[in-house]
Amino acid sequence: MNSNQTLPAVVVGGGLNALGIVRSLGIVDIPVIVVDTDPRSPAMRSRYGRKVVCAALEGEALLACLVKLAKRHPNPMMLFVTEEKTVVEVSASRKRLAPHYHLRLPGHERLMALMHKQGFQELAESVGAPVPRTVRIESPADLPRIEALTYPCVFKPASKSYEYGARFKKAYKVGSPAEVAALYAEIRPVLADMVVQEWIEGGDNDVYFCLQYIGEDGQLVSSFTGRKIRAWPPRIGGTASCTAAWEVADELNRMTTEFFAQVGFTGMGSMEFKRDTRDNRFYMVEPTVARTDFQEEVASLNGVNIPQAAYRYENGLAQVATSRPIVPRIWREPQLDRWSAQEGEIRVDERSRGHQVRDAYWRWNDPRPWLDRTLWRIGAKLGLAA
Repeated sequence: MNSNQTLPAVVVGGGLNALGIVRSLGIVDIPVIVVDTDPRSPAMRSRYGRKVVCAALEGEALLACLVKLAKRHPNPMMLFVTEEKTVVEVSASRKRLAPHYHLRLPGHERLMALMHKQGFQELAESVGAPVPRTVRIESPADLPRIEALTYPCVFKPASKSYEYGARFKKAYKVGSPAEVAALYAEIRPVLADMVVQEWIEGGDNDVYFCLQYIGEDGQLVSSFTGRKIRAWPPRIGGTASCTAAWEVADELNRMTTEFFAQVGFTGMGSMEFKRDTRDNRFYMVEPTVARTDFQEEVASLNGVNIPQAAYRYENGLAQVATSRPIVPRIWREPQLDRWSAQEGEIRVDERSRGHQVRDAYWRWNDPRPWLDRTLWRIGAKLGLAA
């Protein structure tokens, strides 16, 4: 076997996203180094990999940490990024990191455009991809432009903002321009750059995604198509539970691959779709680019280990055949899924009835993240959690 198999993969971040990547690599005996700011985060508590505490996941602290790690190894290592702020840092500093890591990225400006909702909208429209109408708001002067949209709509940040996320919902379903204006007046002091996007009719279980790794010259290395079951908050939030969607895999894989090829994207990415119940068509909602998705592990649970495929591709190793389970597996964040089931419209998802459930935290062969979380929740109820 190629000696590059012994090179560790570096996973930056310690959250649930990172935990899924660490486990996906660890179960196939790929050595892992986990880098995070919090030694108590889920990925840092996994049995897999060596743990490195870094002062920050962006800025000079991160760059110095990554370069120091790489100098211990003779060849470039695989780098898995799990947070948007780290994507921006790595892309902007690619010349400094490129001698030490495999950086499969599009050009910086193109990557920043794909990470921005209006930038993605313009790229999608330029290649004729199916997207709902969207209007960008950067100041109150832009508000008259939203009158032309058909309501209800979704009102959300144009790009990731941690300050916004600490104070407001991920997105708002709005019924009129007046409602947008009222919300914008409240949000603008924190974040002025927002978008209003026409609502795609359907429930959370009409939201699909296609996770991919794209190699040199647009080569499709690995792909998996899944479907959300529940989201939190319902209708506008992130994934609470999801499963495989083999029945539409060919269609969504083709749409995702074609779009990424048209805009010159390579590396780790995914596309979120929603099937409109009015016309039964799939519309692109937004991409995730240059990092892994929150629910990335659902692919590995269903036999498509994208982190392993990416690692082997970049290290010149032969790919391993995928093995789809007979019964699809559900990836579930237990607390978010419970809240969604209690408050949302989807209490029972008939299409995934009988699928096997895998808790995002619990694994019999890697129990520490689940145990830590359980003990913390018990402590919180007793008023003992720090």
